[in-house]
Amino acid sequence: MNLGLLGIDPSTATVAAAALRGGVRIPVACDLPAGVTPLEPSPRSVSWEHLLDPATCDAVLVASSDWGDDRAEVVRKLVQAGRPLILSQPLDLSMLYAYELDMIRRDSGAVLVPILPDRLHPFMARLRNWIEIRLPAAGIETINFEHRLVGRSKDDVLRAFCRDSDLIRVLAGAPTRLSTLGAPEGDAAWSTLAIGLTCPSRPPVRWQVVRADEPGLTITVVATDGTVRVEVPAEPADQEGRSVSGEAWRWVGPEGTEESSFDRGDAILEVLRAAIAGRTGSEDPPAASWDDAARGVELAETVPRSLTKGRGIDLHQEEFTEIGTFKGTMASLGCGIVLLALAVIVCATLLGGIAKQTGWEFGERLAGLWPMVVLVAMGLFLLLQFLPALIAPAPRSPASLADGDAGHRDKTGKPGKS
Repeated sequence: MNLGLLGIDPSTATVAAAALRGGVRIPVACDLPAGVTPLEPSPRSVSWEHLLDPATCDAVLVASSDWGDDRAEVVRKLVQAGRPLILSQPLDLSMLYAYELDMIRRDSGAVLVPILPDRLHPFMARLRNWIEIRLPAAGIETINFEHRLVGRSKDDVLRAFCRDSDLIRVLAGAPTRLSTLGAPEGDAAWSTLAIGLTCPSRPPVRWQVVRADEPGLTITVVATDGTVRVEVPAEPADQEGRSVSGEAWRWVGPEGTEESSFDRGDAILEVLRAAIAGRTGSEDPPAASWDDAARGVELAETVPRSLTKGRGIDLHQEEFTEIGTFKGTMASLGCGIVLLALAVIVCATLLGGIAKQTGWEFGERLAGLWPMVVLVAMGLFLLLQFLPALIAPAPRSPASLADGDAGHRDKTGKPGKS
């Protein structure tokens, strides 16, 4: 397998380093910062068009550092071409962009693997089982996430919460309400931010950021019969993929303390291989999908709104698809047509009354046309409802969805050129 680089950041550097240790080649790179050569041997610098060619690389590592409109457009084109991608999480704290990529992925069959490896650690499955066993007896009181950060800017905090929200959804399910607690103004709101999440039939979840010289995450589950704490080492701190606090995970519970090593890069590479091969993993919890990544971005994007308004925000688990967008547009358009029809009736009635009093025959005939105008508008609206059935793409076979080169064809069916 060959990998290509589109930018570099600590998360993608970790995966790249694991790939090189496993004998995977990284022959090309695009959009690397000047003077940054974190890998040996150094990849050849190329334009992004080379990443479209399956002969150049089998998959592309996409970084979030130095993110901008140009790279966002490149990623769109890579997804449209059906290229397998490993994407840093989050690329951009924009829910619309995340769901736009998801809709393009559904059409092209591209494999998108977000870098969310922590849910695959055995401690996460063990902790979730520990919670599930005690839920029927209402034995779980709270689930607390304490994220330690050196820098606590708005971007740092939201990105940390975006990644941690994946673990929250694994342990407690999809939240239905989010509320925030922090200083009312300025940067202090982010440096002391606390987030409360309500999940149906689950104990309350609290996420909090604290200042620390050594970053990391502590997950504490408080139950009536004891407390379990999982210490998660920090994300890589530099572009060589090194973590400032080591790689050891720690489980502290009533039965004692255990430590476990975990290679995040190897875990993501195995997810990529399984996705390209079309294999369905048997692990529990399963590997994160792009929909999971988009849900995390959606939660992170909700935090500033809750903080600004000073109240909780209800969350709706909507499916963002082209059909769903079409239905929403049609619902809004239908309401608009009804309101417009009422306005036409009122105006036609006024015009007809005035025309009748003044003997204006043309005005009376014009006012008498309103039933036809409303009927035509309603008829056109109803005809639009059949549009999805006429333009819906043919369903793709599972084999084509698993093919890493799916979608990279021109109109003649030949492989596209870079």
